[in-house]
Amino acid sequence: MPRLIKTRCCFCHRQFHKDKRHLKWNEKLGHNSYCSKECESSYRRTGKWLICDNKNCKQKFYRILSGISRFNYCTGSCAAVVNNKKYPKWPVKYCKKCKNPFRREGSPYCSMACGKLGRFKYSKDEIISFIKNYYQSMDRVPPKRDLPEISHKAVHLFGSWNNAIETAGLTPNRSHDNRMYRRINEKAEDGHKCDSASEILIDNWLHENKIEHTRNASYPNTKHLADWAIHNGKIFVEYFGLAKDSPRYDRSIQEKINICHKNNIKLVSIYPENLYPVSSLTKIFSKFL
Repeated sequence: MPRLIKTRCCFCHRQFHKDKRHLKWNEKLGHNSYCSKECESSYRRTGKWLICDNKNCKQKFYRILSGISRFNYCTGSCAAVVNNKKYPKWPVKYCKKCKNPFRREGSPYCSMACGKLGRFKYSKDEIISFIKNYYQSMDRVPPKRDLPEISHKAVHLFGSWNNAIETAGLTPNRSHDNRMYRRINEKAEDGHKCDSASEILIDNWLHENKIEHTRNASYPNTKHLADWAIHNGKIFVEYFGLAKDSPRYDRSIQEKINICHKNNIKLVSIYPENLYPVSSLTKIFSKFL
């Protein structure tokens, strides 16, 4: 029969009975005695009880000493909530539909529900009305980027933005990559090959007024070609027939203007309104000749 003697728990200090042989063995090894497994576990803990630093949580939790830092949170979710407010990844925006603040890249809506209400609230007739009103006020065909509030719905209802423009009775803008026009390769009176009927008119005018000119003169240090060069290449003549019609064409016009300015070359710029309905070439060239 084991001999039981009274002793005290090292954690809760409550008296309990323990086998004398076990007590002697613990004393020999330098071990303490505990009344229960719970007291033994609690005594061996080396951490602290902390309160979550998330003001909306304030939950009490235990953490070992090596895991305690300047800011302590009970879960990763609480840490994320606080850190996202302190160090936001995206700036605050206001929902286009409900006007509530939110943080998200790209979409102007705070949720899918607001997005559906905002993007899909227009009918075909309302979209056509938007496009026509824009055309009347701005005097140009609207690109998709200028009417973002209806462009998504227009593509959904009409199949594409250009289809919506054509349904409104307008001619769609050319894209950045579309081929700008089709060359006709006809000859003027002096035998020069021209790319359009308008270029033939200009070439014939130069010929009739006995102005020496050459076709496809090279711009300095570039692959660009001028339509004509006169006065031994000191003056370039360009017919910009697709100005404001193709973004790529407009960029090319600006590049040519910059090259002429940099190399002290005079540039005669001719546009469709200078030819139709009445030609004003005499007035234009009088400034340069």
